Amino acid sequence: MEKIPSFTIDHIRLKRGVYVSRIDNVGGDIVTTFDVRMKEPNREPALSPSALHTIEHLAATFLRNHKVWAERIIYWGPMGCLTGNYLLVKGEATPADVLPLLMETFAFVAEFDGDIPGASARDCGNYLLMNLPEARWEAKKYLEEVLCVATEENMNYPV
Repeated sequence: MEKIPSFTIDHIRLKRGVYVSRIDNVGGDIVTTFDVRMKEPNREPALSPSALHTIEHLAATFLRNHKVWAERIIYWGPMGCLTGNYLLVKGEATPADVLPLLMETFAFVAEFDGDIPGASARDCGNYLLMNLPEARWEAKKYLEEVLCVATEENMNYPV
């Protein structure tokens, strides 16, 4: 069986950042998938499931309500390896295009105080798996250490 493209990325050299994972034509529409990599794979501890789940709820809610991007947001969700998230947007876009949006998103998560949207037994399949303090800490760390100082190295997969 052939490897899928995402398994051909050199995860040993991959940095934290924002990368175009793929661009697809879906029913005549272009969809860009971003790899929003919060942790260096295999070199630093992965995100905890409870922090990542909390980030998922907060970021998805923020993005789907964004005054400019809401109509282009298709999906926000966690990677199975717990090192980041996927963002799918309608249309072709670059990491530089979404960087300001991601900075807003992670600032929102880092500063969020209150009830986590969708964190109830009625609305979520595992609503107790939440950790707001840790999610805020991880979001602030990613915002300050990666997004606010991103370079080409953080926006282009290693070759």
